[in-house]
Amino acid sequence: MADAGTGPGVTVGDELPGGTSLQDTLPERMGIVVLEASPERVVATMPVAGNIQPYGLLHGGASVVLAETVGSIGAALHAARLFNGIAVGIEVNATHHKSARAGLVTGVATPLRLGGMIASYEIVITDEEGERICTARLTCALRRS
Repeated sequence: MADAGTGPGVTVGDELPGGTSLQDTLPERMGIVVLEASPERVVATMPVAGNIQPYGLLHGGASVVLAETVGSIGAALHAARLFNGIAVGIEVNATHHKSARAGLVTGVATPLRLGGMIASYEIVITDEEGERICTARLTCALRRS
């Protein structure tokens, strides 16, 4: 994973702020791979296979997990940059526009507001053709560690 050059980035296997990692977590179990991470932009992919509902479509909850993962990473990097802190999600919402049956989906988180106590992100999830699958918003509280 590449650092966008706008702050501390993470790479696959790196520790996240607060001494944590994605190892042995739900994002790892779901096959989420972080490609780029900074407070200003986080990009990750997730396979549709293994993350479907009974009709063979990408599960809406899987999209929310991808959205919360990329937004939380951005917020955590922002908190670490500000005061060596951590971020915890306090609200997430999602609108599912369409679904996918195969391939990878990509989540891109960009900040709506990077404050001193709160960080909010918009997350856009697209399929391999670049069509929007889901739009989500995540708000995280920033805490000193």
